[in-house]
Amino acid sequence: MKPFTFKQFEIQQSKDVFRVGTDGVLLGALADVEYASGVLEVGTGTGLISLMLAQRNLQAEFLGLDINENAAELTQFNFENSPFRGRLKNSHQDFKTFETNDQFDLIVSNPPYFEESGSEKDKIARQTIELNFVQLISKASRLLSENGIFSVIIPADVGELFVSIGKENGLFLNRRIRVKGIENSKIKRLILEFSLQEKELDDSEFIIEKSPRQYSDQYLELTREFHVFK
Repeated sequence: MKPFTFKQFEIQQSKDVFRVGTDGVLLGALADVEYASGVLEVGTGTGLISLMLAQRNLQAEFLGLDINENAAELTQFNFENSPFRGRLKNSHQDFKTFETNDQFDLIVSNPPYFEESGSEKDKIARQTIELNFVQLISKASRLLSENGIFSVIIPADVGELFVSIGKENGLFLNRRIRVKGIENSKIKRLILEFSLQEKELDDSEFIIEKSPRQYSDQYLELTREFHVFK
């Protein structure tokens, strides 16, 4: 599989690991990393999100976790071959059993999910993923620093569930970005940011394409320091 080339780093890809996608690019470009000194990424995949965040914050230290051994090895390779290698660490580990005395200023994740489908198999799979939301949120809430941020990108149809689980774990929704794939379409994704502090909600909308295969000005501006557009 071909590598994905960004302006400051390159992502090697593998058929055994989710490839670079728009969801990861959006989270890497939009997650609030400005004031973070310690960042934890849960489920690194290729390492894309941490690499983008490392480009945006030149002081922060990063730790990535992935339960998939192939993904952990691929992330490690991409970290070691990036200009930010000295600030990036990665571990093949299950977040559910991850133990640390550290707290993090930013915890970021693009959790796996299944697209909606009528099959019973996928309905069961989605219920399993929703249980994983509980595990992800409850543990993230315990690892956040006092002013830390928990940032995720998820399908729009599970947004209310995710926010509800967050409340049950003492996390307040501070920021919501409603993502549309194309102008005048339904909301496709949500970028949600939580903290231990209750604040006024920062609510906005983001459009990826203004027409089929034509990126919006909003997307082009957001990614201009990352994407190599031909």
